[in-house]
Amino acid sequence: MFELDQVRLQITSKTDPRKKAQLGQFLTPGRIAEFMANLFKPTVNKNCSLLDPGAGMGVLSIAFLERFLSGELNLDSVSVTAFEIDDIILPELHRQLQPYSQLNTITVQVCTNDFISDAVKKIMKSDRPLYSHAILNPPYKKITSDSNYRLQLRQAGIETVNLYSAFVALSLSLLKPGGQLVAIIPRSFCNGPYYRSFREYILHYSCLKHIHLFHSRDSAFSDEGVLQENVIILLERNGSENEVVISTSTDDTFSDLKHNTFPVDRIISPNDPDKFINIPTVTTIPNLENLHGISYSLSDLGIQVSTGPVIDFRVSDFLSSMPTNNTVPLLYPGHLTNQKINWPIEGFKKPNAIERNPETEKWLFPNGNYCLVKRFSSKEERHRIVATAISHGSFQHERLGFENHLNVFHQDKHGLPPTIAHGLAAYLNSSAVDEYFRLFSGHTQVNATDLKRLKYPSYQALQRLGELVLTDTPPNQEDIEIQLMLLSA
Repeated sequence: MFELDQVRLQITSKTDPRKKAQLGQFLTPGRIAEFMANLFKPTVNKNCSLLDPGAGMGVLSIAFLERFLSGELNLDSVSVTAFEIDDIILPELHRQLQPYSQLNTITVQVCTNDFISDAVKKIMKSDRPLYSHAILNPPYKKITSDSNYRLQLRQAGIETVNLYSAFVALSLSLLKPGGQLVAIIPRSFCNGPYYRSFREYILHYSCLKHIHLFHSRDSAFSDEGVLQENVIILLERNGSENEVVISTSTDDTFSDLKHNTFPVDRIISPNDPDKFINIPTVTTIPNLENLHGISYSLSDLGIQVSTGPVIDFRVSDFLSSMPTNNTVPLLYPGHLTNQKINWPIEGFKKPNAIERNPETEKWLFPNGNYCLVKRFSSKEERHRIVATAISHGSFQHERLGFENHLNVFHQDKHGLPPTIAHGLAAYLNSSAVDEYFRLFSGHTQVNATDLKRLKYPSYQALQRLGELVLTDTPPNQEDIEIQLMLLSA
């Protein structure tokens, strides 16, 4: 695999970024390919037909063939069908697969036609060829609602918004009963309305057997500069599921690989109409669901959360790099550091203030105590949710502006009691919340809708937590975790 990785890096460096974007192409590193191939389980079927759509240089097919040759899969033969449309990569794909095609137990077919069009035609035929295995790193690119791809997919009963989910759904449709599919795809399919139809499709025709999660967002395709949280999944066509294996590693070295097994209803709640796929991780952090006191919605608490209403480019005429007599603070995520407010900032890339006038008044909040959560966490931040409480006395202004990349906890667009604002921030910054949030959110952002979906401690428990934080000697994060368990047990 080392030689393949060297070739992959050479091809990647020479490929025009515009072409890469057009194809949604990110070539698979060798270590990830080997891990994916190792997820396949031996079956009673001795003759394998392997589908590799979007094959690239063939690294996934090769990883599978190497495992076949080791005897671990207990197969007699393998027939590979590899699809690739990139004329730059095709010669390398032929070169890499050619030695394997010389073996009596292996046949190789390279297809240069479009996989989506080809697969839809096959699915529409009753005598379509069926594969026993599929391994794929599909292209990542959005499909517009009026595109030819979208129309073709609908003919096959598939409704989805991205090439990667289209490739997975089509490959699954071409599998025999009991067939296995392994894919590395963005985690974004696990939740949200855009991928609901796709989740329903794969859960109807297959069962989840294994999910691998990388703790580091950019580890899977680090040399491509991709900031995207990826998972590796194993699906079994028409299989039965009682348990799902969840494995985790920090990055693609798999040096700290851990496994655990969970009941399927912990991964996909039978009562969830959206079919969200939750991914618990192997950890000693207490499960938020087991802390009985944490059972309140924001509505129960009389608290709301909204996206910051100030969209800077829409009010650009009223923005100021530094505060003046007729301006009020405009807070961005960059003003929140280590759970403290730093405002104004000299030389800040964004404006520090917004003019207060009849046109901007509707976007401003009264000065008060608020809990703010960044919508996007940086790679350096340990937790996905990063909350900061701000106090009324921090600003000598009647109004405040909150930029669109912040979420704001408030009460009817007014401030919160100080203990509630600080109690909310302490709760949201806890490891238990971070762990739970990662179960249902694969996005690299935190939206107001996500925060509404969380459960919270009682109003009184948040007050007590806030009181602890506001003492002269505030507790450290470890003490807060302990207090959270005591207050919510």
